[in-house]
Amino acid sequence: MALMPVAEALARVLAGAEPLAMEAAPLAEAHRRVLAADVNALRTQPPADVSAMDGYAVRAADVASVPARLKLIGEVAAGHPFDGKVGAGEAARIFTGGVVPAGADTIVIQENTTREGDTVVVNTSAGKGRHIRVAGLDFAQDAVLLARGRRLTDRDLALAAAMNHPAVPVHRRPKIAVLATGDELVMPGKNPGIGEIVHSNGYATMALARHEGADVVDLGIAPDRLEETAAAIRRARASGADVLVTSGGASVGEHDLVQKALASEGLKLSFWKVAMRPGRPMMHGRLGVMHVLGLPGNPVSAYVCSVLFLVPLIRRLAGRSDCAPKIESAVLGCDLAENDERADYLRAGLAQRADGTLVATPFPVQDSSMLSPLAKADCLLIREPFAPPAKAGSRCAILKLAL
Repeated sequence: MALMPVAEALARVLAGAEPLAMEAAPLAEAHRRVLAADVNALRTQPPADVSAMDGYAVRAADVASVPARLKLIGEVAAGHPFDGKVGAGEAARIFTGGVVPAGADTIVIQENTTREGDTVVVNTSAGKGRHIRVAGLDFAQDAVLLARGRRLTDRDLALAAAMNHPAVPVHRRPKIAVLATGDELVMPGKNPGIGEIVHSNGYATMALARHEGADVVDLGIAPDRLEETAAAIRRARASGADVLVTSGGASVGEHDLVQKALASEGLKLSFWKVAMRPGRPMMHGRLGVMHVLGLPGNPVSAYVCSVLFLVPLIRRLAGRSDCAPKIESAVLGCDLAENDERADYLRAGLAQRADGTLVATPFPVQDSSMLSPLAKADCLLIREPFAPPAKAGSRCAILKLAL
């Protein structure tokens, strides 16, 4: 199978992906999730005219000339309306959020008054409607204030609560099953023997998935035996995973059994081998409704493929429209040679000049087994296939890595 361009590979990954089913999420669990339906206001806010200040509810006509002496007839606090009516020459003590009593049409703030027992002296006039929040100032009942497809911010959650929604309709969180493969892998904390290495790929993959709002199932490590690998794949399906992510074993060696195991379970292969560095043996397919991403075994390759393919897939399943990675611009911090037929994703540091310009400098060694440079990297510097030589100071494309 020929090498596939990165853009075409991503298009294939997303082509068969649809937003997941709707569920009602309590507000406390809805942050950054995507609305699956419009959300309309269940009430008018404020539901009645209320005071915006502490002071006195009066008739504007009574305070047109000051000083004006008015008789106090009651008190209005938030949540405690006054049943009476403010008539000529009368006033009601009112606090912020209190419902403006009948008859009153303006608020005089307390700083502009003097209290004399049951009489208030108004020293500054106030026009009609002053310091009153009219009914519906914020929103009216039945108004659609949060539209389908919106990714909910912290402010949106406050609005939904004010609209009287204890929960909102959102797309279900994608469930991602992560499987590592290889006889050489041991878990962190164990003492690797000769020829063994500590498993690391899955931790970055699972962290990326959780950062994107997915639920994660850790399937652990499958040894290089066909039946045990196939059994792990069946566990992923039984868990209800929307996406199975494997790492390692996707190449063509005698011990690379992932493709064989997936094929034995009925994989419909979409592509295998992408024109990118690192990450050439990247694989994608479907097992029924479950998406399958086969990541390379080298840790940097697995990470870059997760950023470029898994993150957009999770976003699509979660209902987001901004699925593709955000490509930004910087300038090169060093000269670069011409590129070959594969897109290059160089791990690079970022610095900012005094004028705000970002300078991306790739690390001198780009081996796909090296995690220490990856951990230090601020971005991936993207070189298109067959890119000509580039001088320091020329423009370049970067993909910032999450902090």
